[in-house]
Amino acid sequence: MGVSERKQRQHEELRNQIIECSREIVEEEGWANLSIRKIADAIEYSVPVIYKHFENKEAITAYFVQEGFQNLLNEVLAHIDSNASIEDRFQQLGMGYYHFAEKFPKHYEVMFGLGIPTCESARNVESINQLSGIFRSMIKELSHKNPNKEIDQCLKYRTLWSLLHGVVAFELLALPGVNPVCSAKALEDVVDGYVKSILF
Repeated sequence: MGVSERKQRQHEELRNQIIECSREIVEEEGWANLSIRKIADAIEYSVPVIYKHFENKEAITAYFVQEGFQNLLNEVLAHIDSNASIEDRFQQLGMGYYHFAEKFPKHYEVMFGLGIPTCESARNVESINQLSGIFRSMIKELSHKNPNKEIDQCLKYRTLWSLLHGVVAFELLALPGVNPVCSAKALEDVVDGYVKSILF
């Protein structure tokens, strides 16, 4: 292995070490306690070394946002059966969305800390673009089942994100000791109401 290849490998290994250290800090202490200084101390490197890989804390969180949306996309795709009815696929989408949030709560927290994805974020992050495409395609297919009703598909797109996020946020933020309504039932009810708002 040549010198340049060795340096590149070492660069990638250190970058991965920074990412995994960041992941551990967030899991144990939360996003608010993640800092470049804390990462540097944990992996025993100087702060300037960290800045060679990530220009600031926001660049690290941006990495986790992209990773999170890719995982969300994978989870949604794994739950949707293309042979199922459009009504059932909406329920499957909802469960895939919720299962992702259950599995990756810290990712979900940083992904949606500033609200639902914008058109700009969909253009800049491929996984968000693909996920948005799935949402919009399903809304379009469902609206075709009621050709006599004028559907604002842009509004329904934002409403769908908001409903899914609302159920997830309610569960993730539930007070300790509180016994919430079964999340699966709540999600099923919300998605059912959403589908009916387009069909009837």
